[in-house]
Amino acid sequence: MRNLEEFFLEPGCSHNGEKTEKERKKGCSKPQPGSASGGCAFDGAQITLLPIADAVHIVHGPIACAGNSWDNRGTRSSSSDYYRMGFTTDLNEINVIYGGEEKLLDAIKEAADKYKPPAVFVYQTCVPAMIGDDIVSVCKRASEELGLPVIPVDSPGFAGSKNLGNKLAGDALFRYVIGTREPKYTTPYDINLLGEYNIAGELWQIMPLFQELGINILACISGDAKYEDVAVAHRAKVNMVVCSKALLSLARKMEEKYGIPYFEGSFYGIKNTSEALRNFAKLLGSEELIEKTEKLIAKKEEETRQKLKPYIEKLKGKKVLINTGGVKSWSMVSQVQELGMVVVGTSSKKSTKEDKERMFKLLGDDGKLIDDTNPKELVKLCREHKVDVLMAGGRSKFVAIKEGIPFLDTNQERIKPYAGYDGMIVLAQELVRTIYSPVFDLYKEPPPWQY
Repeated sequence: MRNLEEFFLEPGCSHNGEKTEKERKKGCSKPQPGSASGGCAFDGAQITLLPIADAVHIVHGPIACAGNSWDNRGTRSSSSDYYRMGFTTDLNEINVIYGGEEKLLDAIKEAADKYKPPAVFVYQTCVPAMIGDDIVSVCKRASEELGLPVIPVDSPGFAGSKNLGNKLAGDALFRYVIGTREPKYTTPYDINLLGEYNIAGELWQIMPLFQELGINILACISGDAKYEDVAVAHRAKVNMVVCSKALLSLARKMEEKYGIPYFEGSFYGIKNTSEALRNFAKLLGSEELIEKTEKLIAKKEEETRQKLKPYIEKLKGKKVLINTGGVKSWSMVSQVQELGMVVVGTSSKKSTKEDKERMFKLLGDDGKLIDDTNPKELVKLCREHKVDVLMAGGRSKFVAIKEGIPFLDTNQERIKPYAGYDGMIVLAQELVRTIYSPVFDLYKEPPPWQY
């Protein structure tokens, strides 16, 4: 296991940069008991890398670590189904006693022979890490014998939270994948998106914008990605970190080694999407592109606002409570505010200091940041503010059901894409359908036997 200290001392984080030298040495929050309850380091690493769709992803550990692997996230791919399949070494008690390295080597060889992938990713989990299995050596040996890349992802769950796992996955890509191949061709406007996972096909909603501007997405890390795309990502001109701080360290390392500038942004909402396009045009350094971008933004914003008018009439003044994480914790606040809705609160448990600062600016004095998102607190807020809709992940829907409140899934399990200008319209449609569904009026009525 690598020294984790470097992952808590991120120089690219503005929050870390504002600290004193003494405070900086302490780094970010270290793993605490229970910190992996919302997703462990292994979970975070797998979430980051699984969308590399044409590779085989082998979980080295007991079968439980690969539980519910089939389609375990709402990511979408236009190529292979390998990312939806559960490959595991299924370690048992005998392997714990004698070690699981040979079993891992056999699994890699079997997967390579049967599926012919361009690469194999191997994920370290808690049990093999504790018994001392050296997956780096096994992967190196397998790679030499098979003649294909076998990438070790050293991410045992006990190392820390899901966010740390995202960083460990980014580090594995930087060390073993990025820069190992050259692209077939390059353009002056090659870019990378870091932390965009194509949930519900959201990447496909923003790709037409880049195509219209002549901007080429060299690699999306890792939504709808192929191994070859990630391997040539070092030839991009600009990186955008999409998902909060998850892959900020990867962007910083790529800037240091390859000179690729980066910025942080979001594609949720009209304003955020336009700002992201402007930042790309500015960093790519072409006056012609900047002018073209402004024309596209003006056109798309006008079209979107015209289409949104009938929905805004129905949504204006409606109260919403948001319980999600990462970049969505603030960018979705901005998104629903553009629809005229009132955000009574948003979750901040998995948010960085910068995320919280953005939330404070958007919510004002009346908004509430929710650090404790347990069901009791959510029910209390819903009743106090007479919330019209709860936007959250699947675990919170039972709160909404019990309270008879309309619920809209905004996490990775969702099937509707909400990114970009088109995503705004989809979100508005879904909110109207949800809030005005007649089922909630029926739900609040007494059952027939009580009349």
